[in-house]
Amino acid sequence: MQFLPELMSQQIQGPAGHYVDGEWIESGGERFESVDPATGESLGEFYRGTPAEVERAVTAATEAFPAWRDLSYVDRAEHLWEVFHELRDRHAELGEVVTRECGKEISEGKADVTEAWHMVEWAAGNARHPHGDVVPSEIASKDSYMRRSPRGVVGCITPWNFPVAIPFWHMAVALVEGNTVVWKPAEQTPWCGQVIAEMLDDAGVPDGVFNMVQGFGEAGNAIVEDDRVDTVLFTGSAEVGHSIADKLGGEPGREVALEMGGKNAIVITEEADIDVAVHSAVMSAFKTTGQRCVSAERLIVHDAVYDEFKRRFVDLAEDVAVGDPLDESTFMGPVVDESQVEKSHEYNRLAREEGVDVLVDRSELADGEIPDGSDDGYWVGPFVYETEYDPEMRCLKEEVFGPHVALLPYSGDIERAVEIHNDVPYGLAGAIVSENYRQLNYYRDHGEVGLAYANLPCIGAEVQLPFGGVKKSGKGAPSAREVIEAVTERTAWTLNNSTDIEMAQGLSADITTEE
Repeated sequence: MQFLPELMSQQIQGPAGHYVDGEWIESGGERFESVDPATGESLGEFYRGTPAEVERAVTAATEAFPAWRDLSYVDRAEHLWEVFHELRDRHAELGEVVTRECGKEISEGKADVTEAWHMVEWAAGNARHPHGDVVPSEIASKDSYMRRSPRGVVGCITPWNFPVAIPFWHMAVALVEGNTVVWKPAEQTPWCGQVIAEMLDDAGVPDGVFNMVQGFGEAGNAIVEDDRVDTVLFTGSAEVGHSIADKLGGEPGREVALEMGGKNAIVITEEADIDVAVHSAVMSAFKTTGQRCVSAERLIVHDAVYDEFKRRFVDLAEDVAVGDPLDESTFMGPVVDESQVEKSHEYNRLAREEGVDVLVDRSELADGEIPDGSDDGYWVGPFVYETEYDPEMRCLKEEVFGPHVALLPYSGDIERAVEIHNDVPYGLAGAIVSENYRQLNYYRDHGEVGLAYANLPCIGAEVQLPFGGVKKSGKGAPSAREVIEAVTERTAWTLNNSTDIEMAQGLSADITTEE
């Protein structure tokens, strides 16, 4: 094991509270624990936020907005540069906190922190880049251009599987653009939330500009229900995201950007490089123990290469290393909590009931595979099956969010593969593996996804690209350049440089009277 032993003693000294208006406050609500999913042991205790704490946080953000908006982009970004340096300096330490709290193996824990500083770097660096567009006018004496201004208070609700990176997808851009923030971290990863709030406090962000309320769905719902929250940025389950869309989608003056789940697939054609195909499929299916919104749960494989691909993929699924997430030789750690264990087992049973042929069943790991002292952890191994495509099968339509993978043979051309690929209600991520550029381009043009990859896994997005889906996978993209659309208002500004009034479209500017 390669981790630093002294970091193992890290634990929250609590119960820990919320960060509101520049102060750490204790809630009158109940307390809840952060639990290490590998061992089932408590990592610390936190106060559970109520609508009262959210109301206080939104009030602080509302009052802080005018002064924060009036700063320059560069002045606002200076605070984020402090956070950037702290994320880099504490890379190993924070990577372990991520791993201990959400269970993904240590290279993924560190990558989560790296992605966070990449996003902060992008957002803070963008402060010195051009903003707005100059647009030619029909009238020579007019200057026309577009400006963006911050919307106000931005509510951020983020998930547990990327507990450091995704909060900065939301918050870094929102803050640099001049908005104030009320953030609710996932209840499974409150320690990561605590660390991020401490960083922004250390960075000297003015009181009320950034606020953090720990808690469960009631706190998140209070953010959504508060009319003073101008934009809600959400990454999480489709069920919750759709309820937010129902609430705010048609409400004038309020905006949302929602990134939700998927039933993602990789298409492997008869012209695929099988080495690339197998590698991409294993990474897409089993990294983060299948708990990425972009994880692949369907592998659509041409008959001509199906047998070889199946043999090699199954061999790896049988052998992939599940174990202590702090051990660098581990490929898959635990799932995040007991509900994820139960959900995986439920869908594995459903697949059997729907008549699939099970190829790998490590859903209940053997005693020797569970690390010593971790019997109370949340362990699930790979579950792989094959079946002929049937559009009525629920196990091929519904997101599991675990290492649950279907192999689907197909015959015919790329059109048939993409037809199967698109036949789900979601459209977040997908990939194609092929050496034929015409097949790649057909998938590019017809695959119904927001994130598409060729000859790669369907995981591993970079921060400078928008991250969002189509169909039931989302609305907008709460990251990178695209999130600017959600957290700013656009004004089309026209300035007349003449003492005469001249109108476009030939509209007369003459004022006539009866005389």
